[in-house]
Amino acid sequence: MTRISSFLTASAVIAVIGVLEPAVAGEQDAIDGCIDKLRAVGGPEGKAGGKVLSSEFSEAATLVMLRDAGGTVWRCLAYSDGAVGELSVSQAADDGGGAMAGAASDSGGEPTTTTERVQFDRGTTGAELTGTLTPGSSTRYVLGAKNGQDLYIRVAAKGPDIDYQIFNPDNSFLLDQMTSKREYRGQLWQSGDHVIEVINRGNSTTSYNVIFSID
Repeated sequence: MTRISSFLTASAVIAVIGVLEPAVAGEQDAIDGCIDKLRAVGGPEGKAGGKVLSSEFSEAATLVMLRDAGGTVWRCLAYSDGAVGELSVSQAADDGGGAMAGAASDSGGEPTTTTERVQFDRGTTGAELTGTLTPGSSTRYVLGAKNGQDLYIRVAAKGPDIDYQIFNPDNSFLLDQMTSKREYRGQLWQSGDHVIEVINRGNSTTSYNVIFSID
């Protein structure tokens, strides 16, 4: 189901543009969850309102595409209870001159999301990787771990605008979005592939190191 609507108020009430087929209950809860999440983490543009560009409902999860007040397009996966499994930038805002807003000339074009599996050397319990992200881009690091193990993550960014978030194997949040200025240490409660997503929310290309450790 494809939908276009506006979200205008802090309570995430949706005013429909045009004549649309009503959302099923689970789909509407997913849309509302995505709007609330964007308002929480999307900065001033997310809080100011925007549009729900489309929603595609399924029993597994609903894919919701949103545009905030600044023109940035967001991709959100949410569930029928309103919980959000993933929220990431799909396309950064255009500055009106054909370029991504505030993007440096070496940004490399549209934002991208890449995936990389983390592997430890034999006999070790950790690894350190480096990366570079253009504005709006992210890298998803996949790390296998077991229930009861302790996970340590430290992201050292060479700039102020790198954030990260951690997903459980069932796509629920282990850690909601956090600035790279803070490290994470905590006990895992699921077994399987955990995802650590590092995100560049800034306006310039930034490099970083990320340290993974499991005890």
